Amino acid sequence: MTQKEFSRSWKSSKKPRKQRKYRFRAELHIKRKFVHAHLSKDLRKKHSKRSIGLRKGDKVKIMRGQFKKREGRIERIELKSSRVFVNGIEATKKDGTKKLLPLSPSSLMITELNLDDKLRQKSLERK
Repeated sequence: MTQKEFSRSWKSSKKPRKQRKYRFRAELHIKRKFVHAHLSKDLRKKHSKRSIGLRKGDKVKIMRGQFKKREGRIERIELKSSRVFVNGIEATKKDGTKKLLPLSPSSLMITELNLDDKLRQKSLERK
């Protein structure tokens, strides 16, 4: 079995198949860019940015799906599958244990930022 090939020269394509292929085969440092979400209106005004990368500890509001309008803190981020796990958003399994459900970053809105990281503070102050 050969290693998956990721095209560094790929610009863009309208074909959904090629879009999916690019996202699936992307390397982790590129997949990090897929895990971004919109900022709430007050954060958008404060930082003059529309969206920012998600981090563990950010408070998010779910905008789509069965958990719509629920809020929680980000527990874990999986870059490999581009999924976010939010505290309190869980399913009960048949044996009674609870399991965090994976959410798509596109269905989330950041309501409060985790500013523990100095580099993240600097990136927000830029521009």
